[in-house]
Amino acid sequence: MSMTVNPLNDIYKQAHQGSVAAIIQVLNDKLSDSGVRTRAIFANGILQLLCEAPTEAQLEQTMLTDRVRKILESIAPRNIRRVNINSRIVREQQLLWLEEINRDPDGQLLWSKEIPLARQSFLKRFREDLQERSASSYDLSKSISPQSVREQKQFTKGIVGGLGLSLGALAIGWGVYAWQNGRSAPEFQPTATSNLVKPVPQNVAPSPLPATTSVQTAPKPEQDSFAAAVRLAEKAAETGQTAQTPDQWRELANTWGKASDLMSSIPASDKRHAIAQDRTLLYRKYQESALQKIK
Repeated sequence: MSMTVNPLNDIYKQAHQGSVAAIIQVLNDKLSDSGVRTRAIFANGILQLLCEAPTEAQLEQTMLTDRVRKILESIAPRNIRRVNINSRIVREQQLLWLEEINRDPDGQLLWSKEIPLARQSFLKRFREDLQERSASSYDLSKSISPQSVREQKQFTKGIVGGLGLSLGALAIGWGVYAWQNGRSAPEFQPTATSNLVKPVPQNVAPSPLPATTSVQTAPKPEQDSFAAAVRLAEKAAETGQTAQTPDQWRELANTWGKASDLMSSIPASDKRHAIAQDRTLLYRKYQESALQKIK
């Protein structure tokens, strides 16, 4: 029996370990009820966070700052202690949004505020590390199937049975040789090894040695297409800051296209379906923008 990994728990764990893509996904899930969506880049030791919404009311500074702080402190992302929250009315997506904001903050933003994140105590971090190690060990033990255990036992029985037959054949052969040379066969003295081997009854066939033995490992959990798309988008956003040659723009366009395809595969039964549909179109626009650079 294989153990299924909960994709939401996996994303939360990645966010805790400092993955910017996972942090964005958690924030978007938590803020979806308020109509706020986020993007982020980790630069110069600061998590630059962009919050966008259709109206200013949805981006009220005190309320949004408090919610973002609580969400991030519940995640406790490693190596992230400072967050700069930037807010603006939603507009056509920009690949280099951080550069645009730095170039013209007054024309781009409603407001911007840097906040520190509360640092976890040493004891709490140590306890979480122990829990993660214990969970990993538990998952590993669960990944070994009962069928593999049975096959291993059958293999061991085959080895023991074969060893018993070999010792018996050796004793009989020695007896025949001694008889043929006019000597009586010496009494077979069991050794420490033979004492451990049970005699094989004549009317019972020994357990055959398996032709091949294989240890089946638990199948890997299915990939979370949403998380994979976010990771590709994060990679593309970073690449877009340095792309210059036609080949680099073509590779960037392919990455945005793959991210868009993954988002479009999110089923309607998934609670992130609405976000995925929005990002499918968004990533496709980025792909088209990158292709324009080639011409």
